[in-house]
Amino acid sequence: MSLLVEPSSEQVKKEKLYQAMGLTDDEFQLVEEILGRTPNYTETGLFSVMWSEHCSYKNSKVLLKKFPVTGEKVLQGPGEGAGIIDIGDNQAVVFKIESHNHPSAIEPYQGAATGVGGILRDVFSMGARPISILNSLRFGELTSPKVRYLFEEVVAGIAGYGNCIGVPTVGGEVQFDPCYEGNPLVNAMCVGLIDHKDIQKGQAKGVGNTVMYVGASTGRDGIHGATFASEELSESSEEKRPAVQVGDPFMEKLLLEACLELIKCDALVGIQDMGAAGLTSSSAEMASKAGSGIVMNLDLVPQREQGMTAYEMMLSESQERMLIVVQKGREAEIKEIVDRWGLLSAEVGYVTDDKRLRLMHNGEVAADVPVDALAEEAPVYHKPSSVPAYYKEFQEQAAYVPAIDDFKETLLQLLAQPTIASKEWVYDQYDYMVQTNTVVSPGSDAAVVRIRDTRKALAMTTDCNSRYLYLDPEVGGKIAVAEAARNIVASGGVPLGVTDCLNYGSPDKPEIFWQLETSTDGMSEACRTLETPVIGGNVSLYNETSGGAIYPTPVIGMVGLIEDLDHITTQDYKSVGDLVYLLGETKPEFSGSELQKMLEERIFGKAPELDLTLEKNRQSQLLKAIQSGLVASAHDISEGGLAVALAEGMTSGHVGVRVQHVGDNTNLFAESQSRFVVTVSPENRSAFEAIVDAECIGEVTNENVLVVCDENGKAVIEASQEEIVKAWKGAIPCLLK
Repeated sequence: MSLLVEPSSEQVKKEKLYQAMGLTDDEFQLVEEILGRTPNYTETGLFSVMWSEHCSYKNSKVLLKKFPVTGEKVLQGPGEGAGIIDIGDNQAVVFKIESHNHPSAIEPYQGAATGVGGILRDVFSMGARPISILNSLRFGELTSPKVRYLFEEVVAGIAGYGNCIGVPTVGGEVQFDPCYEGNPLVNAMCVGLIDHKDIQKGQAKGVGNTVMYVGASTGRDGIHGATFASEELSESSEEKRPAVQVGDPFMEKLLLEACLELIKCDALVGIQDMGAAGLTSSSAEMASKAGSGIVMNLDLVPQREQGMTAYEMMLSESQERMLIVVQKGREAEIKEIVDRWGLLSAEVGYVTDDKRLRLMHNGEVAADVPVDALAEEAPVYHKPSSVPAYYKEFQEQAAYVPAIDDFKETLLQLLAQPTIASKEWVYDQYDYMVQTNTVVSPGSDAAVVRIRDTRKALAMTTDCNSRYLYLDPEVGGKIAVAEAARNIVASGGVPLGVTDCLNYGSPDKPEIFWQLETSTDGMSEACRTLETPVIGGNVSLYNETSGGAIYPTPVIGMVGLIEDLDHITTQDYKSVGDLVYLLGETKPEFSGSELQKMLEERIFGKAPELDLTLEKNRQSQLLKAIQSGLVASAHDISEGGLAVALAEGMTSGHVGVRVQHVGDNTNLFAESQSRFVVTVSPENRSAFEAIVDAECIGEVTNENVLVVCDENGKAVIEASQEEIVKAWKGAIPCLLK
């Protein structure tokens, strides 16, 4: 329902209405100092959304500066809708990841669907055609009815939006842990292709140029969505369902095609998605980046509900909308394109040189504020940091040594853990073959999408083991980046860059801020060593409920370039007689492992060690061998350790493998880092070993059985492919019945 009469400035201050909008007393006082007066209700709303963590990164900006953001191939780093990296031949890859956690917690279908819609707009507003979608999802345990409901609805929302718009959902990850029980994580990533000449930026340049609104009409859905995303979830969060937007993928498809046609018209000056904070963020940010101002007449904004106030229009996060700037006098050219796609358009304002955002409504000035104060000059905090007691305790504990009686049964139990088990139930709902460019579909280390009319392809992945980050945020941050790069390399790609989604609890708690601070240290070091600059991303804080905070979960989205289609590598075994190699040293490292969680129902101790220089060298060796045509299959060893990795290579074919494991049999399930399982044909043995420092541990057989022998030749695991597939594929469908 509309506010027929907005509260006065006096009421805003006296009744502290600004607190309900998310502003603190000190921040409201700062707004008064900036304006030289008390802001009215609409102006207070503008500042509240733009100064929210979701829009301003006020609690994380000091840490984000640590990331390496430039590189020889980086064409656009953080600051625009998405980052861009050159891939040669005047082409570039555009990619970005963002969160839609809080909306998905209370309205899972629409929360997930609009997360997909928003990340698509971030990419095509840069001028790129989206070629793939990925996601990273976290839930509580599937034994909970509420978690099962959230899981099923989130997956349905992703499928419903992505399938309708015709962009393939090609990969991602799903993990389960009790810490996400009340606060699921729904992170969406989009990858697009662009020619260098088509790159666009969200800037309102050129005094007198026209500001146009394009897309769906504005309603009351999503009002204060950015603020809602910047606070902890509670029992009252259900009452904030109006803060969740409603998506229309068919409208988005029209908007996508219209925008890709608009960028070919040189009348277009700038374009930006109306994402978080809607008209407020798009107008203020476009003006601030260009050093200009904007005057907008809100009476001209297409509205689908009657009696909308200036506050409601500016804070609405209705979907499928763009704000564009057009050369004055050429509006008809833009309108003709937009009309042809059946979309609304309206001339709602013009560019000024006074660096102010002025809003007119019903013939009166509804707001008059400096754009830089809304955007670039939002307050920045460096919160207190303290080392948690649990971390000190973990560092002093003796190494955890699991007790295993039956190695085969342990392997089958691990394969049935939802985090390890096949996610076929999930990705079978996604159309991952639309556009017909998907070469490696969901289920391998990385998805692979070919680039038409070339011999090149793109490998892409999302990754993060939050348990390691909980045990040791700095080491865990390094591991998250390194494992994403391993996924790319194992698929035959050269890692290009990173987009990250930093999901954490409340930064107001010193122990949580310490997690954020130290994990960004680890991620930054890994990105520098592995030469994967961070070209953009998202921060999602306040992921907490009464049960406490989630594990620190900085999801890494990474894209790599496969320089020739012949280099594409998958994890499944290819031919009987191929030799099985283990790259990397296995140590008795079980803390934070899937085995520890399964046996102890909790995690504790020290995270696995990671040597970044060794990691870089091992990845380089393997990639060289792949590019030399010497590798039949490659698979990163991650959750569940070597035994699980060996079993996963058997799940899609009709072969088996027989290997000998030297050392403690328990270490078959250790999660030591920087390891791969690789198969090589016998004729390539010498050439492979000349490049890669690896140990030959067995061979591929025609017996459809995984046999793992100890150093004396005795079988400690003997599991048929049927048993492996039943455990691995049946786990999630069984839990959802």
